[in-house]
Amino acid sequence: MPNSKIKYSIAGNALIFNEKGEILLAHRTDMDRWNFPGGGMEPGETPVQTTIREAKEEIGVDVEIVKLLGVYTKVDEDDVIFAFICKIVNGIPGLSDEADDVKYFSLNKIPTNISRFQRERIIDAAKNSDEIIFKTQIHNN
Repeated sequence: MPNSKIKYSIAGNALIFNEKGEILLAHRTDMDRWNFPGGGMEPGETPVQTTIREAKEEIGVDVEIVKLLGVYTKVDEDDVIFAFICKIVNGIPGLSDEADDVKYFSLNKIPTNISRFQRERIIDAAKNSDEIIFKTQIHNN
């Protein structure tokens, strides 16, 4: 067995719902895909700080963490994603260098051009459970 350490990337996702129960998604500028505000953790940050920073950078809002939805591990990509339910405390969602569109979607009208992993996190959030989810997400299943 090789003597090498696996280096996981760690990311934070902000799942933001409005009063109608719709999920806020941002359309990426670098590809035709909708996703949650979020991204990779920078040195010295916690997953919470990452999620708050990414929401501000990507859609221009200040968010407050309501709760940890779950920790999602994508083992075939060496990624660990902390998914947080958030609420907007300041600002109006807008465009940025990373988002060329921002919209709320009802849960039965989620765009097809979203990763199945993010779709799965929306389904998990919609269950509104108090339990924290620990899930492995694999591309090859």
